[in-house]
Amino acid sequence: MPQTFLCREDQLEEGRALGFDPWGEGRDTVLALLWRGQVRVYRNLCPHLDVAMQYRKDRFMSGDGQHIVCFAHGALFQPDNGFCVLGPCLGQSLQALTVQADAAGGMWLEESGALVADGARPCVSMAST
Repeated sequence: MPQTFLCREDQLEEGRALGFDPWGEGRDTVLALLWRGQVRVYRNLCPHLDVAMQYRKDRFMSGDGQHIVCFAHGALFQPDNGFCVLGPCLGQSLQALTVQADAAGGMWLEESGALVADGARPCVSMAST
């Protein structure tokens, strides 16, 4: 299955989301973070109006560091599953992307359908075999 390089796992810090442009679109289309020891990756699109969520580079987290925020609408999302808990998209979720870790610590996005299938565990890094 084709994969696209996202980042090195050691670039991610616990509780801090970073934006990436893995497909060379000229803007951060993906956000990634380490949350409670697990890598989580989402499309950088608020489900309310499909707008980028940060107000400036790598500013995705709430002031207390407990939620991903859409600064356009004030929506709050749980970092572990992307579920909206406050705002105009209440009950919706960020689009989770599947990521794999290689033996050297590289994080790779699965190209297949970037979206996680129903019932799958979203965005948890998995060492390749």
